[in-house]
Amino acid sequence: MFKHFQITSEKDTINYHIYSKIGMDSVSNVLLYVQGSGAFPLYQIKREGKSLWQSGVPFDLQTITNEFAFVLISKRGIPFCTKFGEPYNVPKIYYDNESLENRANRVSRVIDELFTINLVNPNKIVVIGHSEGSDVVAKLGTINDKITHIGYWAGGANTQWFDFTLFIRKEVLKGKITEEQAASRMDSLFVKFKEIVTKPDSTDDFWEDNSYRRWYKFSEPPIENLLKINVPIFVAHGTEDQAVPIESVYLIPIEFIRHNKNNLTFKVYPDLDHGFEKELENGEFEDHWDDVFREFMDWVIKTE
Repeated sequence: MFKHFQITSEKDTINYHIYSKIGMDSVSNVLLYVQGSGAFPLYQIKREGKSLWQSGVPFDLQTITNEFAFVLISKRGIPFCTKFGEPYNVPKIYYDNESLENRANRVSRVIDELFTINLVNPNKIVVIGHSEGSDVVAKLGTINDKITHIGYWAGGANTQWFDFTLFIRKEVLKGKITEEQAASRMDSLFVKFKEIVTKPDSTDDFWEDNSYRRWYKFSEPPIENLLKINVPIFVAHGTEDQAVPIESVYLIPIEFIRHNKNNLTFKVYPDLDHGFEKELENGEFEDHWDDVFREFMDWVIKTE
């Protein structure tokens, strides 16, 4: 379903992938998705009778309208697709290049390439970043002027490090831990951050499933980049987000108001989590990603 392309240079090889229902020569817009953290392939597949898919791309491709080419970018050294359930060794080159600046520059290079080789002739370049990808699109918006609309989904305002302090405070408010326990955990947290800063390029030391290099290179507060962007921005966040606390995101509309900027649409979704799912009473989850996406695309059409 995808056509696959490659940009090669002495320092990098960028693999990107385009899905279009009517062919790339006929589309008038681009929708580019920037996924979150982790060394995961975009798709996994297992063929036993009917194909079984496990995807890091939460979009139903049928919801992509004819007017849009849907673009994905593989992370450095990570394959587009692997066999379902089979582990693979993450290459060292992935960890060595894991940074906010690197990811933003790679996406920017792909956008420029789309214009250069005339794969598409877009009127709108729409970029959605989710989770870590939201940090990426905030940075991207400051370096590429071809982008027309930005989706900033499930990302906070402050440095990601601040979110850990918020979660500790929330546990206190819920009565799960005491103030003394919170103070001890805060102290340990600050010690860890100081350790990360002393080893900012380490790919051998890990904390919370990410290398010290990744934590340091993604410590830049996104609000500083968002305020530099003048194209329309759509912020989407669930109140039950278990990865980025909702309290973190409210700084975004406050800072836009304080700086007299009017290019922000701010949407909070009650009861939805980090992936825009709602936990039901029976413990199952109800998916609302497509609902958020449809609302976002309606906004794209209406917003110049």
